[in-house]
Amino acid sequence: MRGLKSIKSIKGIKSGGLKSAGANQTNEVKVLKGEAKRVGYPEQEKQIREMKFKWSFNPINILIWILIIFFLLPVPLSMLRNTASEQEKPLSVILREIKEEKVKKIIVEDSSLQVFYQDGSQTLSHKEPTEGLVATLKDAGIDPQSVEIKVKDTSFGRLWNDLFMNLMPVIGMGLLFYFLMRQARGAQDMLMGFGRSKARLFAKGKQKITFADVAGVPEAKKELEEVVDFLKHPKKYQALGARTPKGVLLIGPPGCGKTLLAKAVAGEANVPFFSMAGSEFMEMLVGVGSARMRDLFATAKKNAPSIIFVDEIEAIGRMRSLGIVGGHDEREQTLNQMLVEMDGFTPNDNVIVMAASNRPDLLDPALRRPGRFDRTVVLDMPDIEGRKAILKIHAKGKPFIPKVNWDKVAKRTVGFSGADLENMLNEAAILAARTNGRKISLEDIEEAATKVKLGPQRKRLQTEEDRRMAAYHEAGHAIVTFFSPQMDPIHRISIVARGQTLGHALIVPQRDRPHETKTRLLEEIAVMLGGRAAEQLEFKEMTTGAANDINQATKVARQMVVDFGMSDLGPVYWGPQWEMSETGRSFYEPTSVSPQMQSEVDTAIKKIVDRAYKQALKILKKNKKKLDLVAGELLEKETLEGEDFERLMSTDFYAQASI
Repeated sequence: MRGLKSIKSIKGIKSGGLKSAGANQTNEVKVLKGEAKRVGYPEQEKQIREMKFKWSFNPINILIWILIIFFLLPVPLSMLRNTASEQEKPLSVILREIKEEKVKKIIVEDSSLQVFYQDGSQTLSHKEPTEGLVATLKDAGIDPQSVEIKVKDTSFGRLWNDLFMNLMPVIGMGLLFYFLMRQARGAQDMLMGFGRSKARLFAKGKQKITFADVAGVPEAKKELEEVVDFLKHPKKYQALGARTPKGVLLIGPPGCGKTLLAKAVAGEANVPFFSMAGSEFMEMLVGVGSARMRDLFATAKKNAPSIIFVDEIEAIGRMRSLGIVGGHDEREQTLNQMLVEMDGFTPNDNVIVMAASNRPDLLDPALRRPGRFDRTVVLDMPDIEGRKAILKIHAKGKPFIPKVNWDKVAKRTVGFSGADLENMLNEAAILAARTNGRKISLEDIEEAATKVKLGPQRKRLQTEEDRRMAAYHEAGHAIVTFFSPQMDPIHRISIVARGQTLGHALIVPQRDRPHETKTRLLEEIAVMLGGRAAEQLEFKEMTTGAANDINQATKVARQMVVDFGMSDLGPVYWGPQWEMSETGRSFYEPTSVSPQMQSEVDTAIKKIVDRAYKQALKILKKNKKKLDLVAGELLEKETLEGEDFERLMSTDFYAQASI
């Protein structure tokens, strides 16, 4: 889109580890270990064993370190010997010094000699290993009584040294075989562990998000609060003959809060909560998905009452194949196992299954029937009150200026999901920090909202002719919008490139509209084509900048004819057909319209688009001077806020500008 960026009016909502230190961690490990043993869940026990390992000594590790030290110890010893060898004296020198009566004492240790002099100094020397020192002195003509000789007994050390050196190969081979067997056992455990589910257990108090952190979806919260209450106080409902719902399916567009609600249930529930994604059931081995499904339900049943949450369930819950086309057998077997576990021959008591999906049209009909997923909770985009509540939640912990008008921000963000609102406030905080601001201002929020919807600003080198084309294009959108009674007012006009656009005329709906009228849709198409009409009127030329506008206008016109019955063809649906067979299977028929009638549909679509284009051209020809005025202001300032545009369009200002 070069020109219009229209925000449509729809509803919706925005979509733990262990903290420990010192002795507190030991206590938490003991508590959590007891919880994991009670639940009987291997993944959690493994995590606790790994955590406990940090605080205990492993004999194998100690043995390995002893061997490393033993093998590395000769290196510094040899260095010491080399250093000492530099201070050694030959035996002939020592014999001469003995004759001169300079030597007081000699300590013999194998072939090494430690010589002590009369002046208190000492040195080292060596003799022949096979010849004694006394015999050497006698051969040199020296009286052995002239010097004190002490001999150290090293036989015990040599015995241990020989013994250790002989046992080292045996010990090394034993350790090698031990590690090989341990590795093989680990591989076997890994192979056998493929069938175990990888669901994460959330014990009570380990999930900090609660229903107080969810806003904008009171109906969905009420449904899930009842589910939690079922598990906390089952007797109250059993007294009236009510049974616990088997499953709750959360559906809605991305970012509306499905996973957030599941986290809130985990935080509120006083029962074990098992969370797993649909894709985690699938592996390269055949049968793993169904085995993990059985293991997950078996563990949950042992610890009933409990809750199972499967995120992105369409990964395993897609419609099964008809047999005449190829299907994913492993995925279908996993789905079949889930159907049996939820409502098979053996009833599933006090285990509630929650699932989330943004593609409910892909789910198998058998999965959505009562008795399996009894409740379907639909989440839409938040309305204005919901957006205000979401903004207040995400504004906590961020410094804002005192006079932030949250009502205005909520009106400004029509069409934003809860995730968009959270991202918008985060971007506003980043913008404020980038400019070294102490607090987040309303201007930061406005810029962040534009960035979330349109993307960041792009600095592009444009010729003056390109800037004029962009200015008249955006001004054309704005002028047609101003003179269309059913359209919302212009919020901002800009010729600054953002994302994939070279400019934008931003229209923010003043209220949420659950319905659209034919008159307003026709005006919306005229506004979309206002940029092309302005280019044609000013430059007598067509550009590629209106490509996205034409695409969007054609889509709206096609919906009016095909889906909404807003044409001369009458209230008839002319699109693709979904038909249900006797077995409950859906068949997709691309079209059931004859070629002649399809031609009439195309003619009706073109008629609506042509009518809207002529209307836009008529408005711009009648207000050509105002078009020039707005385009000129855009060329000078690049961006016009809604108030500035209204001022330009006022009669008094226009008269002064004309003079």
